Amino acid sequence: MRKDSTSTGDARGIGGLDEQAVVLSGVIEHVRYHRDDTGYTIARVRLLGEAGESVTVVAHMPAPREGDLYQFKGTWTDHPRYGPQFQASEFEARPPVTADGIRAYLASEIDEIGPELARRIVDAFGMDTFDVIDAEPHRLREVAGIGRKRADAILRAWADHLSRRDTFVFLYSQGITAGLAARVFKRYEAHTIDVVRTNPYRLAVDIPGVGFLTADRIAMKAGIAPDSPERIRAGILHLLERSSMQGHVYLPRSLLLEEAEKLLRTGAEAILAHLADLESENGVHVEKAADKNRPEDAVYHGALYEAERGAALSLAALVAAPKATVGLDARRAVAWMEDSLRIELSPRQKEAVECAAASTCMVLTGGPGTGKTSTIAAILHMFRQAEARILLCAPTGRAAKRMTEATGGEASTIHRLLEFNPRTGAFQRDGSDPLEADLIIVDEFSMVDIVLLHHLLGAVSPGTTLVCVGDADQLPSVGPGDCLKDIVTSGVLPVVRLDAIFRQGLASSIIVNSHRINRGLMPEVLPEGGDYRFIPEEDAEKVLDEVIRQVSVELPGEYGFDPVTDVQVLSPMHRGILGVENLNRRLQLALNPRGRPYRRGGTEFRVGDKVMQTRNNYELDVFNGDIGRLVDVNETDGSFQVVFDDRVVFYHAADAEDLVVAYATTIHKAQGSEYPAVVLPVHTQHYVMLARNLLYTAVTRGRDLVLTIGSARALRLGVENSRSRTRFTRFGRRLREACGR
Repeated sequence: MRKDSTSTGDARGIGGLDEQAVVLSGVIEHVRYHRDDTGYTIARVRLLGEAGESVTVVAHMPAPREGDLYQFKGTWTDHPRYGPQFQASEFEARPPVTADGIRAYLASEIDEIGPELARRIVDAFGMDTFDVIDAEPHRLREVAGIGRKRADAILRAWADHLSRRDTFVFLYSQGITAGLAARVFKRYEAHTIDVVRTNPYRLAVDIPGVGFLTADRIAMKAGIAPDSPERIRAGILHLLERSSMQGHVYLPRSLLLEEAEKLLRTGAEAILAHLADLESENGVHVEKAADKNRPEDAVYHGALYEAERGAALSLAALVAAPKATVGLDARRAVAWMEDSLRIELSPRQKEAVECAAASTCMVLTGGPGTGKTSTIAAILHMFRQAEARILLCAPTGRAAKRMTEATGGEASTIHRLLEFNPRTGAFQRDGSDPLEADLIIVDEFSMVDIVLLHHLLGAVSPGTTLVCVGDADQLPSVGPGDCLKDIVTSGVLPVVRLDAIFRQGLASSIIVNSHRINRGLMPEVLPEGGDYRFIPEEDAEKVLDEVIRQVSVELPGEYGFDPVTDVQVLSPMHRGILGVENLNRRLQLALNPRGRPYRRGGTEFRVGDKVMQTRNNYELDVFNGDIGRLVDVNETDGSFQVVFDDRVVFYHAADAEDLVVAYATTIHKAQGSEYPAVVLPVHTQHYVMLARNLLYTAVTRGRDLVLTIGSARALRLGVENSRSRTRFTRFGRRLREACGR
């Protein structure tokens, strides 16, 4: 077993890995891999001591150099391909201990010193080189080629280097990990120590991935008082940000105050005082209670207040503007559609086409099988006959792709339509450079949150016809707001709800049962089978086993589904026996048992896994919810190769953080998608999440088969629970006020 001269015991335990931290000291012999942006490093290190054993160390560290001496703190791991590796969570640089190391150090760390000058300096001063530079800098001029100006430049560069090194030592002393330290230094550079000492809560605002709790831990270690103004303000903003992640646009003041007192452990008086300060600085906006319809003050994050207010004003302006497109013939479009499909459009469908001809803004809603696609086709034909400029869009890449397939027109994501710049985080299209269109159709509108709606409406010119298409009974957006519901209930825009199921829909028990669920009725299972099936089982472990068996054996054998590409397991929750995390572990073992493993954090990926993108990445052209196949992993640098629709995408390690294993996913993540087969485990363990709109959304994701496995009691609980979680939003009210209603 391996021992380190500074450790107190064996670095590896018997029969496995010891989770206790170990300290190693050694000289870097060879840097196998290093990334400047993340600091991710793989190096071969020769340990100090008589044996002089060489080991592999993995760490996040800035500018590692061969010949440098480091002290590392971390744990041993066994890599499945490369064997034992030391995962360093902390490290401290020490001066090089050889002449060659000193030469390499000077040449690589100090810009003013190249390899030749470094050789001359070390030849002159030997192992005393660092002492000379620190204590007797005038002696540098004894070296050939170094005059006064060059000596001064070397000393300035040396001082900068020492400052940088000291900054990292300070960050580590505050409990900041190596990877996070590199990001903090990149953001603040020479001001890093001052920022962390005086207001570490800035990190939670300025650096992605640093939350309030992390900043609070750093602040406590730095000795910042629990009742400091910086802490209380950061806590208030944290609670507002957390609430937005739960779908709320604002928080009632009493609820914010209650949560802040629990989080900050301080009195209401101090919280209210700092809330007033944040309001005066426009960090938050407090909307005062005005009448019985506004019984309490509403506290907004400043950006969300502007988004809600701006969206309401923009939509009201579009509603009031005269229609730019003329010569639209709704009757001709309906006749063309009926002749093309050899069907008769329903009265509601005809009403929708006429509404699009007469109105500048409208909502088209309805469940599956009610004819939304054919209605959109008729509207498109009508505007094309008038030679109108048409734009089609949807909130996500997969929804835009489905829209393209359904309409035959080219659809894009809303972000791409507005020319989002990922580097600046800004949209290029806005009121000063609006979209050039006579008709804009937005599909899957229930997925649009208030921030995205604000930017979209701000880029639409008055007179443009805006058609918002979506299912108002599905789950609301993941982001803040409930925009489709607010618009529908406001009464400001004409709303056409398609409610008749067409004959082809009646043949589908998926469509019939989705409408039954939406009406609060239990789904029915046809005795002769059909495309909706239910397997009853009350025991959660047995439900899990049946899900695995159906996905891996029964559905491929009976229906010919590919268990990876055709079948999607949907669950209401992340945790628990039937949560997404456990389902993915079990499905991975069943469907990809021999895939080459790669562990990142607490997740094990395997080559061949089904994976999902969890964030829009415009540089890679992949979007939140896109599903692909992991085809290769580079264990050296943590980069991935993933195939999306026959297109190979190369992920650097930092980008790969946005990928998750996706044999199973949440119902929320499945919004806007359609799968050949959906498997839905339902159990009373999901009680806290079971709701009618959740089950309705899940069932409507299946195209050819929906298989529900689990408790009939849990299914009934969900069907009968029509009380979706209330979101704090005033968009509908603002819209009515902006329109003078």
